[in-house]
Amino acid sequence: MADQEKIVIFVTHAGEDPERATLPFVLATASQVMEVEALIVLQSNGVHLASKGYAEKVQAAALPPLKKLLDTFLAEGGRILVCGPCIKERRITEADLIEGAAVTAAGNLVQEIISAKSSLVY
Repeated sequence: MADQEKIVIFVTHAGEDPERATLPFVLATASQVMEVEALIVLQSNGVHLASKGYAEKVQAAALPPLKKLLDTFLAEGGRILVCGPCIKERRITEADLIEGAAVTAAGNLVQEIISAKSSLVY
């Protein structure tokens, strides 16, 4: 849909801060329910969330399990972009990433941001 609203949500935390790692996925799945396109961008430590098996270890008190939110987000057509330099710094390879996560670069992120109505950083 050409007129669909879009939000870009940057995630910069992982297991070291489960709440800040999980809340973006709560908002992203809520956006999908509201028919708003949600794009998750993982940067800094947030890139760990796209590593196979990692999300199962992240649980914030009083929030749904991250793995469940992540699976729902992807099943509903959500996209996850992962910072290329960030995974390289953390010695994560593309083969280590979950299905549905794609490595991206700065130029593509700028295009995604300017095409969105809003962006958030966690």
